[in-house]
Parts: sequence; structure tokens; C-alpha cells
Amino acid sequence: EVRLVESGGGSVHPGGSLTLSCAASGFTFNSYAMTWVRQAPGKGREWVASIEYSGRSQIYANFARGRSTISRDNAKNTVYLQLNDLKTEDTAMYYCARGGRDNYEPPPGQGTQVTVSS
Repeated sequence: EVRLVESGGGSVHPGGSLTLSCAASGFTFNSYAMTWVRQAPGKGREWVASIEYSGRSQIYANFARGRSTISRDNAKNTVYLQLNDLKTEDTAMYYCARGGRDNYEPPPGQGTQVTVSS
């Protein structure tokens, strides 16, 4: 069973930073690209960033590029998303998913909430 457990969310002021983590189990983690997506209240799921299986290559949504860093530690079966210069519009539930930008699977986890407010 694929299990992805997100953590690290919280409430911050605009301009703040957070690092999200996603612990994976139930599959061979270092064989899969991984992706972060988010969903704000009343909105659809939005792709944020993806990282290929080795960690050498990353891609970002336009809104995330320059403010976010996706990384992974294959020894720990964990993928990370560092969020910098957070804006109120970044408020959302963040999920990790197995797969890349064009083929990620529906996120099985509960997500981690990021709230940005002044």
C-alpha cells in the first residue's frame, strides 16, 4: 500500500518560510518521481513542483519558481518542499503525490495545511 504522510505546515505571516516534508512507504521510493500539489478552499488541485527519481532534475509551476525548492532524500524515503516569501495566495492544503507533473497519482495522504495571513 502506497503511504504518503505530509507534515511541516503551519501559520505564517506574508514573507515567511516553511519546509514541508512527505514521508513515503509501501513502494520503492527511489524509482519514482514525486510531486507536490496544493488545493485552496473552493479551488481545484494545483500542481506546484515535481522532482525526478534521482533528485537531479526539478520543475516548478510559474508561481512557485524562485520561491520554492523541491528536494528529496532517497535514503530517508522523504521528499521536501521549501516555501519562501510566502504570500496570502499560497494558503492551501499541500499534498505530495507519487509520479511526475503529467502522471502523478491522486494524493493518498491527508495533506498539511499552510496558512499565510497578516
